[in-house]
Amino acid sequence: MNQLAMADSTITRPLANYHSSVWGDYFLSYTPQLTEISSQQKLELEELKEKVRQMLVETPDNSTQKLVLIDTIQRLGVAYHFKNEIKTTIQNIFYESEHNKNEDDDNDLYVVALRFRLVRRQRHNMSSDVFKKFTNHDGKFKESLTKDVEGLLSLYEAAHLRVHGEEILEEALSFTVTHLKSMGPQLGNSLKAQVSEALIQPIHKNATRVVARKYIRIYENIESHDDLLLEFAKLDFHILQKMYQRELNELTRWWKDLECENKYPYARDKLVECYFWATGVYFEPQYVHARRTITKLIVIITITDDLYDAYATYDELVPFTSAVERCDISAMDSISPYMRPLYQVFLDYFDEMEDELTKDGKAHYVYYAKIETNKWVRSYLKEAEWLRDGIIPKCEEYKRNATISVSNLLILITCLIVAEEFISKDMFEWMINESLVAPASSLINRLKDDIIGHEHEQQREHGASFIECYMKEYGASKEEAYGEAWRQIGNAWKDINTDYLYATQVPTFVLEPALNLSRLVDILQADDFTDSQSFLKDTITLLFVDSVYSTSSG
Repeated sequence: MNQLAMADSTITRPLANYHSSVWGDYFLSYTPQLTEISSQQKLELEELKEKVRQMLVETPDNSTQKLVLIDTIQRLGVAYHFKNEIKTTIQNIFYESEHNKNEDDDNDLYVVALRFRLVRRQRHNMSSDVFKKFTNHDGKFKESLTKDVEGLLSLYEAAHLRVHGEEILEEALSFTVTHLKSMGPQLGNSLKAQVSEALIQPIHKNATRVVARKYIRIYENIESHDDLLLEFAKLDFHILQKMYQRELNELTRWWKDLECENKYPYARDKLVECYFWATGVYFEPQYVHARRTITKLIVIITITDDLYDAYATYDELVPFTSAVERCDISAMDSISPYMRPLYQVFLDYFDEMEDELTKDGKAHYVYYAKIETNKWVRSYLKEAEWLRDGIIPKCEEYKRNATISVSNLLILITCLIVAEEFISKDMFEWMINESLVAPASSLINRLKDDIIGHEHEQQREHGASFIECYMKEYGASKEEAYGEAWRQIGNAWKDINTDYLYATQVPTFVLEPALNLSRLVDILQADDFTDSQSFLKDTITLLFVDSVYSTSSG
């Protein structure tokens, strides 16, 4: 008899009936032999990398070609090989543009917008006034620009790096979206594909590996593409994909050892989707340990979320919450027998983290993980309490709690813990208490989740989402509540961009996970993380299954 069978069968539970795993044991087939990279391929990658580095160094900094080359390298997903070269180049371009105005380039919308986007992405505060010359006296963009499709596309991509109060970029976004949508049918195949992809997901809000996989296909169909650069991007993608397949094989074994189907049949089986999340934050080869730790954490979060949300009663959750806060084996007897396997997973996870960090002289980092874990489980209990008492809270009260229960900050702090960089106590404190990126990323995650999950969650007993809270508090329609959620998501993105530009005392590696987590949430479509049988399955297939050398995929 399994542990769940021991739970009181007379209790009515808010079961969610999630579908079984899309992937099952699929990645167990990727044996070490299948995922091995030959020494010939490694050598070829290094040779191609040096040739691309040479191209980068030899192309003059003040040229349009240099901007286009950096943009292409970034889109193809290989910029991580040339971080220092790109950083130095963009710095030079920024200072050059600030002090010596190049009049020819300044009249080319494509170049001005591309330079603006690359410079801002590198955290230099280039003024959006550079776009004023493309507007009329009334602040509207000139109609003559609608003939310049590449310029419009470049301006559209640049507009997503706006901060609060940049009216010219708000105007740029609505102007470019209107015209790009209307011109789709008359564009050539290559440009049409770029416009279509951009309108679905702009570069700034898209996961790096997803951008790379899709752009490799687009780039090889651009007549002027560079064969050497394309071959380098493909080989690099192939090698990383083999590494991901090997890691998924190992994680699937760990997952099977947990016997989740027996111990947590109420929970979503989302191992592969959780790993996709981890690669979205840290995709580079050196982050093997980080990806493994983050995947395990998100798996634990998912099972725990479903325990609170779709199985356990309030009376069972009170001692479980208390036990998690204690994080001690002696608390095991205080919780229901069917909860004990999950509690053991919690204990093992923290023990493993503590062992790893002690080796690196970073044992004190665990304190921050445990603090955020405690806040997170308490926020779940608060939601369970609201549901028990039939309470629909005010929007602000809901958001205060729900931006914790969405677990974003817990994941974010864990990302910093496993980043293999030294993080000072001040930096942890800044992220938790002062940053804009952390609450903004949490709000994007929460509201996007509420927009996507609203319909199917209301089909069973479930706590109120932001949509219900807003409708009740303001007497608003469902459409108005959705509109307000989207408005707040837009503002949260501006907060993220603000920290990138103005929090100059904070290293980029500290900010990057919050941006990447927001991107991952942003790319989820209507079938979302819970029902990952179409959009998410296709995306995971592109990244972890389909060969980049196959002409049929992409």
